[in-house]
Amino acid sequence: MNVYDFDGTIYDGDSTVDFLIYMYRKHPGLMIPRLPGQCLAALRYKLRQISKERMKEIFFSFLPKMPDVEKTVSDFWDEKEGRIKDWYKRQQREDDVIISASPEFLLKEICNRQGIRHLIATRMDERTGKIAGKNCRGEEKPVRFREVFPREEIEGFYSDHPSDCYMARLAREAYLVKGNELSRWKA
Repeated sequence: MNVYDFDGTIYDGDSTVDFLIYMYRKHPGLMIPRLPGQCLAALRYKLRQISKERMKEIFFSFLPKMPDVEKTVSDFWDEKEGRIKDWYKRQQREDDVIISASPEFLLKEICNRQGIRHLIATRMDERTGKIAGKNCRGEEKPVRFREVFPREEIEGFYSDHPSDCYMARLAREAYLVKGNELSRWKA
């Protein structure tokens, strides 16, 4: 079993940021009124006044007003699917696991399209924008992984970010991804 971070690792970019930009482009009337609150939330997060989870909830506060979230997410991936990296496609296996801080509802569609059966991501209600539990990042990733796969051994773990050192330590081999370059990672 190989485990992959998503954003910046197998996807060229940050899918959450890309989705928010997409929403501003496609639904400005829904998004622009939320811009001041989102900017304030980002500032308050940087000042450590609110949690990452709360900031994300504020950024996704438009979801209750979205008529068809599933269709919007599908349309988003119609545009962005080509940003899945070729090196990943060449080595993809059917038991691959994607583990990501991005919202699960956002990644479910692209994982289905790519034939990826196992997804562990931030649990966000697509109807409310509320997060159940913690943001699936850093120390939380191994906790979430072991909830789903209590005994499975990770052959290889791939990520672009040092905050994933906790997952890297669980793997037989770990790789840091920079663009399309992979290098061994001693976590």
